[in-house]
Order: sequence, then C-alpha cells, then structure tokens
Amino acid sequence: MQIHVARSDLTDMPVDALVSPSNSLGIMAGGVAAALKARGGQLIEDEARLSAPVAVGAAVVTTGGDLFARRVIHAPTMEEPGMKIGVENVRRATRAALIAAGRNGFEVIAMPGMGTGVGGVPVDEAARAMVDELRAHRQPLPATVYLVGTNDMLLSAFDAALKNAILPG
Repeated sequence: MQIHVARSDLTDMPVDALVSPSNSLGIMAGGVAAALKARGGQLIEDEARLSAPVAVGAAVVTTGGDLFARRVIHAPTMEEPGMKIGVENVRRATRAALIAAGRNGFEVIAMPGMGTGVGGVPVDEAARAMVDELRAHRQPLPATVYLVGTNDMLLSAFDAALKNAILPG
C-alpha cells in the first residue's frame, strides 16, 4: 500500500472513495461529515441513515453524490453525534474503512484525521493509530491511501507517524 500525506480539502480529492469519520446514526451534522454533505448533497446522509445504526468498528458505503469521488465510506468513530472518544475508536474506524474499501474494490481512498475534530482525540495519537492500522492492513486494496488535512498540526502528525512507523517485515 502506498500512503501519501496531502494538504487538501477532502471534498476535492480525485479518488474512488472518501472516508467520513461518522457517528453510528449516520447523521452528518458536524466536522468532515458536514462538509461532505454540504458539498456532495443530502443524498449521502439519506443513504447513510438507511443503514443506521452502524457500530464503531463497522463501515457502510454510500454514493458520493455531487462529490468528485463516486463513493463515501462512513466509518463511525462515535455512537452519537458530538461524543468525545478514545484512540481505540480511531483504530477501529480506520480498520473498518480499509476493509470496506477492499470489499468494494476501491483502489484509491482519502481519509481525514479520524476522531481529531468533534471526537477530541489528540492529532498525534490519532495519526499514529491510523498509520498503525494502514501498516497492518494486508489486503491488496486499497492500493493507495491519502491522509488528508488542511492544517499544519495534522499534516505534521501524519508525517511523523509515517516516519516513525514500524514497517512490516
């Protein structure tokens, strides 16, 4: 798997699927999820809510609506909107997103800092957990993952986590 850090608006990424750190109810009211809904349309949330509740550690795939990406992977980091979470939820959501990407044949996906906004997980902890899960994923798909952010703190945390990751051997 190739892993790249990208300074970008997630909603602009030209990939097969975008990962939305969501809640189990499929309500896209805050953070990255709200941005995806605002840019991609209400249909994304409508489809996500049809599958609710989705457990932390599971993921569902919906349309990308008006986004460039044709699909959105909803990987809950919390049960209800606005909850504070621990880093284990970041691990479980990241793993679920990767499994969903593979199961759906997505070659290239983009994911934001999982749990770093509303969830309140420190960016360095979240970045390490996400990179650990990416490195542990042994399936052929996704072949490429973009870790996406717009602020220096998150991008630096992604870079540091990748630099310090224990490579599979």
